[in-house]
Amino acid sequence: MTTTAQQAQRSAGEVQEAEIPASGRNSARPHGPAWKELVAAALLGTERRTPPGGGGATELLDAAAVETVRRRAGLRPARAGSRRPPAPLDTRPPLPPAASRRLASLLAARPESNGSGSARRRGPDPDLAELLPQWLALAYEQGYRAPAAQLPALLDAARSRTDLRTRTLEFAGPRALWLAETNPDWRFALRHGVRTGTAGTSGAETGGEAAASQETEETRQLWEEGLFAERVALLASIRRRDAASGLALLQSTWSQERAEDRLMFLDSLREGLCPSDEEFLERALGDRSRTVRATAAELLSGLPESALAVRMAARARTCVALDPLSDAPRAVVEAPHECDADMQRDGVVLKPPAGRGERAWWLGQLVESAPLSTWHAQFGGRSAAEIVALPVADGWRQDLHAAWCRAAVRQRNVEWARALAGSPGTRLTEGHSDPAGLLLVLPEAERAEWAARFIEAHGLTEAFRVLEVCAVPWTEQLGRAVVDALEIARDQGTYPWRFSGAMGLAERCLPPSDAARLEPLAAVPDEPEGGSPGAGAYWAEAFMRLVATLKLRAVMQAELRGEAAWPQE
Repeated sequence: MTTTAQQAQRSAGEVQEAEIPASGRNSARPHGPAWKELVAAALLGTERRTPPGGGGATELLDAAAVETVRRRAGLRPARAGSRRPPAPLDTRPPLPPAASRRLASLLAARPESNGSGSARRRGPDPDLAELLPQWLALAYEQGYRAPAAQLPALLDAARSRTDLRTRTLEFAGPRALWLAETNPDWRFALRHGVRTGTAGTSGAETGGEAAASQETEETRQLWEEGLFAERVALLASIRRRDAASGLALLQSTWSQERAEDRLMFLDSLREGLCPSDEEFLERALGDRSRTVRATAAELLSGLPESALAVRMAARARTCVALDPLSDAPRAVVEAPHECDADMQRDGVVLKPPAGRGERAWWLGQLVESAPLSTWHAQFGGRSAAEIVALPVADGWRQDLHAAWCRAAVRQRNVEWARALAGSPGTRLTEGHSDPAGLLLVLPEAERAEWAARFIEAHGLTEAFRVLEVCAVPWTEQLGRAVVDALEIARDQGTYPWRFSGAMGLAERCLPPSDAARLEPLAAVPDEPEGGSPGAGAYWAEAFMRLVATLKLRAVMQAELRGEAAWPQE
């Protein structure tokens, strides 16, 4: 189909709806034979369907224009609607001019593509799209309001990138909600307003009991009528603000929910899990869905004082203890020989996955569900580190330690997480080769120190998951460890592709003040003997991008403080 024919197709097809005012679509919609023939010719193409009156694409466009005027002339005037209330005031101070221009440039950036759908080689320039989340967070923290003229672009960006929505709507403020009411494409912003408790700020009722009543009504309507993803997000948000209210909302429709929906809703109770949830979770142990029962049991095991945790502790103590026959202290394991009905009701899954033995499978579920405080008395008052260091008889060490790792993450137990993570310089022990979950339990400073020592000992090959859980910005020790590891990889003559993830994190997480220190790395190094051809140039490009990104982040911060002007062309 020719370009002109494509224009004809769009012209005739879009006129059916887009060119007819919404107020008049129901009052006059003639569909005579001529119009239908024009639409058919536009959809099929003039090469396959001759337009009414003959001719090609040009004649089709002319005929569509004439018919459009004829259709519009037959519309009856519509009654004018009520005028919308004005947008609410946003009393926050405006952005400095340079920061406002920077926002416009970041919003205009789009991920680059080579035309085939795959990402293009990035080159030495900063990735502006990746800097937008950080800029939005900084602007919101400093209390600025979004420029009114850029609200549509902000909402468009948040619509296409869900990772931007929270930061965007915090920064955009109540005017974004007011504006979102006019465009169905921005409906997500209104749903977000209900989830975060800001609903009701975009209309005439902005405070007091009226706003609270509107929020409650909108929350209830979204919970009963919303899409599944919207309901999950709503429940999670309410749980963050008020755990009891979230539980009450879930209980109000629990018996009518599908099994797969009950599972996802139950999972939302993880955040803000508290003893008052125990009664509901105990009832869920009798659910007709096996996965719902298992999830309820997992949540109950995260409450060390719950009745289920007490039952699991009693079972686990019969399986794991000090070996009374050994001269040296060691743990001995006697895995369960059966999984009875009571164990299954408490969430123990009967059938193991492929490759796992039944007894090991049952043992792991019992140990991970028992409160970790159980083991101090069971092992003669020893600390977590001392218990973890004990040898385990008969090859049960991997299964036992893996279960303890899951328990430490589930129960957010710092002492046990620290003991199980072990020394980063001696490599991870069997059963928990991915320490990210354990590190999330540790305080931020300790987490960063552990990650830095791990990278110093083992490089970056296995460190990406560890880096992902570290707080931003990185500490000086962690930043130096990452850069040193990147420099070592470069000097080995390998290509930088395998380290692109770590390099991308460094661009976002290193402090901008490191730019000057890293500039010498942007030079093309000498190729080592046996190195990959041209690898040095690729590494130089990657470090140039890192330095340029850090410098740009420093400029962005200065612009938001009003200390830098937009560069003149």
